[in-house]
Amino acid sequence: MLAMPAATLPPLRGRVQAGAPLGPTSWFRVGGAAEWLVRPADLDDLLLLLRDLPDAVPLTVIGAASNLILRDGGVPGVVVRLAPRGFGTVAVEDGGIVAGAAALDATVAEHAAAAGLAGLEFLCGIPGTIGGAVAMNAGAYGTEVKDVLDWAEVATPDGLLRLTADELRFAYRRTEGLPPRGVVVRARLRAAPGEPAAIAARMAEIRAAREATQPVRARTGGSTFKNPSGTAAKAWELIDAAGCRGLRRGGAQVSEKHCNFLINTGGATAADLEGLGEEVRARVRAASGVDLEWEIRRIGVPSA
Repeated sequence: MLAMPAATLPPLRGRVQAGAPLGPTSWFRVGGAAEWLVRPADLDDLLLLLRDLPDAVPLTVIGAASNLILRDGGVPGVVVRLAPRGFGTVAVEDGGIVAGAAALDATVAEHAAAAGLAGLEFLCGIPGTIGGAVAMNAGAYGTEVKDVLDWAEVATPDGLLRLTADELRFAYRRTEGLPPRGVVVRARLRAAPGEPAAIAARMAEIRAAREATQPVRARTGGSTFKNPSGTAAKAWELIDAAGCRGLRRGGAQVSEKHCNFLINTGGATAADLEGLGEEVRARVRAASGVDLEWEIRRIGVPSA
């Protein structure tokens, strides 16, 4: 797949890898390779990459790859993955937490709890990183990132920006104000003093609910489809009503436990997973007239 010469990349201090396998690092454990995988050493390294990378070169940013289908043919151009070293710092401040984009959502929730700060417990129920959570306005258990974000710092080809929640223009599971080729690198999340025992109890409740209702121990990618607007029914209810619970394609299956989750039963390809998702969409459309929208990102090219 290597079509972009190494000379196209600026001289970076971080790790640069050609033809890097991505599938093994994704939660589904499927998918092809990155044409070029770049792990910037720090913010300056990332800014250099964004400034000097030609506009014609595709740029993709991935975090924990927890809500992602990486297609079997790989991802062309440059894939950026921020490492915890350099982008994973979590700091407690008065009235909030400042977290690097590579920090895991659950880790941020735990730091807040340890500091006696309430309001970020919902993050312990979201797989992924803070950068991804900001970029997709992640939410769970009644709270979304937009409800707690003060600002996010975004690296762009023109430099570093600090954008407020209003400027980011959050919507349901997306951020409309993120600049083109912008990469979230840090965010400040509001929190309020709380009773440590109550915070711990809420986090335990969220974790127990996930364990009881979601296939958290399977190779999965989180919620597959967004809950549709204009109807009281949730995505899983529409999928269940269309007879899709347990539906299979190759090694991919609609979870029996929660049918808005796809799982890799052991031998799935990305094509199996995406094809199964499209079959679910078609069946729901035929049964209810609702056109489900993917929540899971699908990136790269299909296998030849």
